[in-house]
Amino acid sequence: MIASPAFRGKRYAVLGLARSGLATVEALAASGAEVTAWDNSESVRQSFRSSRAKSRGAGTDSEVRPSTTLGTNDVFVEDFTEIDLAGFDAIVVSPGVPLNTHPIAAKAREAGVPVIGDIELFAQARPSLPPHKVVGITGTNGKSTTTALVHHILKTAGVPTTMGGNIGLPILAQDPLADDGVYVLELSSYQIDLTFSLDCDVAVLLNVTPDHLDRYADFHAYAAAKRRLFEMQSAGHVALVGDEDSIDQSNWPNLQGPHNAQNARAAMAVCEALGLGTEAIAEGLKSYPGLPHRMERIAEKNGVLFINDSKATNADSTAPALAAYPYIHWIVGGRAKSEGLGPCADQLGHVRAAYTIGEAGPMFARLLEGRVPVRRSEVLASAVTEAAGAARSGEVVLLSPACASFDQFRDYEARGDAFRALVGALP
Repeated sequence: MIASPAFRGKRYAVLGLARSGLATVEALAASGAEVTAWDNSESVRQSFRSSRAKSRGAGTDSEVRPSTTLGTNDVFVEDFTEIDLAGFDAIVVSPGVPLNTHPIAAKAREAGVPVIGDIELFAQARPSLPPHKVVGITGTNGKSTTTALVHHILKTAGVPTTMGGNIGLPILAQDPLADDGVYVLELSSYQIDLTFSLDCDVAVLLNVTPDHLDRYADFHAYAAAKRRLFEMQSAGHVALVGDEDSIDQSNWPNLQGPHNAQNARAAMAVCEALGLGTEAIAEGLKSYPGLPHRMERIAEKNGVLFINDSKATNADSTAPALAAYPYIHWIVGGRAKSEGLGPCADQLGHVRAAYTIGEAGPMFARLLEGRVPVRRSEVLASAVTEAAGAARSGEVVLLSPACASFDQFRDYEARGDAFRALVGALP
């Protein structure tokens, strides 16, 4: 883990005990800080007490007490939303905590205590780490692919590197890199909101389209959150903005479509800024394996290619997927984030047929009927069977829903896993 003398002797309250919260508690406690932790879920709190007790050899009594000290460094389990916060050095919250509505925000303001995230703690720990550089990547779409791609190119070139933030393991749970390593961070707007001193050596803004407007007053406020990644940079550091120029993608099997062209261009620019040569970058692009649920090639059966793009949860991320192949059987629907086809309307010439599913299925059927053949499949299993039966050799069955998954699945990953299993069961 990443521990730092910067936290020694300080008091922190950690709200949310999912992956990043747990990593934060462990890193702060290992650094000699006093930590008070809380999660609104009783089962999560109980699991946390039990795991902390077991890891330090404590007895069962300490596992069940509502408030207890566990381990060498103090970790108190207490609802600090109901106590006086004066005296804490910071409140550390997970990015999922909606500060526009959660009472902790007002309570922290009243006490004069900053509300931060684990990325800010990483930023504060940087002076105690071996010499290194940080790449920060944000944008509405393409963050994960670009982050993973930069990390892959660096690793292929022999550069010590790790990735974290909104992808992979929490950054504080990872071991510090050796000298001259590169931390590659995917950063959501929520994470940037909780960060105030992350001075990226290279910062990237891929794109900004309307999203997460339940957390921001309007689109301008959301875009401003993204821009803060640049505002935290020191003079002389590199700031990159995504562009729309086309490039040859023929040697990159797992980077197809105009959106992946943008991701690749950004990754190339980052690696050039870090001093990598053309050959090293080219080798990394060619060997990049791709990410699950992001234009993932699942299988080819009877000449039909099946693509899992379940991560495409809005029209802006689905449109480039539709542009990537000339003959597509498109599985679309779920819980809509907006009404209308958006930029997908410009790519319907590639769609052989659409198979609508989920809550938004009737809306998409209404929008698409008369423009492309439509099957009202309703559920993913029916859509896969119908699309596979209709597709011919050389065509593509594409799950790119342009919607959230929460109507029928736990998350986009569960939806993509279900698609993979359904395709695997096809004859």
